[in-house]
Amino acid sequence: MLNASLFTPVTVGALALPNRIVMASLTRCRADAAHVPTDLMAEYYAQRASAGLIVAEATMAIEGNSAFGGREPGIYSPAQVAAWKKVTAAVHAKEGRILLQLWHGGRACHSLLNGGIQPVAPSPLRITNDETHTPEGKKPYETPRALRDDELPGIVAGFQQAARNALAAGFDGVEIHGANGYLLDQFLRDGSNQRSGPYGGSIANRARLLLEVVDAAAAAVGAGRVGVRISPLNSYNDMKDSDPVALTKHVATELNSRGIAYLHIMRSDFFGLQRGDVVTPARAAFHGVLIGNMGYSPAEADSAVASGFLNAVGFGHHYVSNPDLVERVRSGATLVEPDAATFYSPGPLGYTDYSALAAK
Repeated sequence: MLNASLFTPVTVGALALPNRIVMASLTRCRADAAHVPTDLMAEYYAQRASAGLIVAEATMAIEGNSAFGGREPGIYSPAQVAAWKKVTAAVHAKEGRILLQLWHGGRACHSLLNGGIQPVAPSPLRITNDETHTPEGKKPYETPRALRDDELPGIVAGFQQAARNALAAGFDGVEIHGANGYLLDQFLRDGSNQRSGPYGGSIANRARLLLEVVDAAAAAVGAGRVGVRISPLNSYNDMKDSDPVALTKHVATELNSRGIAYLHIMRSDFFGLQRGDVVTPARAAFHGVLIGNMGYSPAEADSAVASGFLNAVGFGHHYVSNPDLVERVRSGATLVEPDAATFYSPGPLGYTDYSALAAK
């Protein structure tokens, strides 16, 4: 068997995984206009249930000014919880395991997608290196309103309730989205967080909100059902930090003391603007399950797991177009490349119509 280390079982918090291939969270925008998951989403995730672990897409933890794409799902309403039950039941029927990634877009949101409500962030700094899609076409990102310190407990409580709702919807746990330039990441990095007070300035202060969210989620569902994703180098959404290695060390050390299920780290930058090694300091500081992500080939992933440097590896874009990625990695079959034009388009095209090997 090829890539044998990827096919050894591993315990991840409260979960026993049969393999170490993780389907990373992938935004696909197939929910309905009320952010309710659809039956098509249940089919999509069930197709990929052979993954050791599925991390479902970034999902709105809090109703209000947190939508950024128009068709991303939420987990704050009874209708959303009921619809997600169909998804989790479909995955569990195929003996899969699935977590829900909890998210708030922060300054990456737009008022045209949120009933005219201004987006929020740690500081009133807008994203300047791109535009965003809105019902009126592409628009510049808006300047966000800086959240007051007294508003942050409400953010924490919203994530905590979202974690409870996720378990009620049948998920096996949650992943806290502290990556890719969304709200919790905006607090983490000094390129977007220029506030003073208890949530700004030092690394410890900037990490405070993320850690409060993690603690609240763990109190609600158990630390063994909580993972965290970070991307210290990724410049997506106009992000940067003056010392990503020090930031990684601090966050990894703090999370290590909390006994969470795993730390999921993105090792590089989508655009190659920021470089460095953040995985080595994460591995040194975090003694639990470490999941690496971004650009790993099956062979490199297997080597990293065999050496003990990583405990599992997340695969992203290849899970779009290879529903049977586990079987393909096991057999050494060629991986299909996805059609980027259908990443966020409605319907089954480029979503549930990729073939598995057995179906060819």
